[in-house]
Amino acid sequence: MSKLQLSVAMGDYDRNRALFDGRVQIDGCDPVYMLLSPEEMFFRAMRSRDFDITELSFSSYLVKHSRGECPYIAVPIFLSRAFRHTSIYVRKDRIKKPEDLKGKKIGIPEYQLTAIVWARSILQDDYGIAPEDVVWVRGGIDTPGRPEKIKLDLPAGVRIESAPENMTISEMLDRGDLDGFIAPRPPSGAAASNPNVGWLFDDPTTVAKDYYRRTGIFPIMHVVGIRKELAEKHRWLPGAVYKAFSESKVKALELLADTSATKVTLPFVEEQLKSAKETLGQDFWSYGVAQNRKTLEAFTRHHHAQGLSSRMVNVDELFDPSTYESYSI
Repeated sequence: MSKLQLSVAMGDYDRNRALFDGRVQIDGCDPVYMLLSPEEMFFRAMRSRDFDITELSFSSYLVKHSRGECPYIAVPIFLSRAFRHTSIYVRKDRIKKPEDLKGKKIGIPEYQLTAIVWARSILQDDYGIAPEDVVWVRGGIDTPGRPEKIKLDLPAGVRIESAPENMTISEMLDRGDLDGFIAPRPPSGAAASNPNVGWLFDDPTTVAKDYYRRTGIFPIMHVVGIRKELAEKHRWLPGAVYKAFSESKVKALELLADTSATKVTLPFVEEQLKSAKETLGQDFWSYGVAQNRKTLEAFTRHHHAQGLSSRMVNVDELFDPSTYESYSI
């Protein structure tokens, strides 16, 4: 019996590398892997459904899933996670604390991006700044004219403007046309070296650790999706995908913990790994629903409250049914 030939789009992360280099196999599959940027993967997945299995924006998935329009069914593999306190930049010459953003203009690449949903939830829950309290200016980070991938129907009080056609939100931040900037990537060009541009939080790591201690939430950015018709036809496939990605992550963590020669081109890796375990626990980058229910519930709640999902989606319908439980020995 021949193996199932599949196209798989994912980011070039250490937790995926054992799949790409062949150390870990997806049972019953002969995959063609493509290592792509999030922007390219998400655009092609949502616009032209280019891949059989693909990394997906959690927010984009939830928008489409809530409408019954998503071509993919997710499995609880969370390839990207991040505390988005480092995603909020401001003009430091006029914004001294988070509350100063009320009534101001904040540049964003797309309103529905997962990172920005999380950043807005932080601003609202911890500092009382609702999405309606600012003006959102949408535009590209590096190139002008970035479109919203998905048509949105937002609450009436949300104010969104478009950046000038020939200008990026990075340029607008540098010029002082914006008071803030929220994106998965930092501002580019002259804004990156402007002394008046910087993180909203002077010590975002300390603020993020406090956020985790208070909430127990380690924000999820991306999930993995399988084309629905494939998951329905091959009922073994979602479980096989979950198993393989999980095994690949285990191998990455084993290498990271091998301190004989660091596997990451960065100093203090050993110390950071120790700190992550002390703060978030031994299984600090967990896959699966049970281990992440609090984070998943927080995101679905904020996503709906921000007007992005058309209905409140229950966590127990987010993923393929076969991936909510696993065997044990």
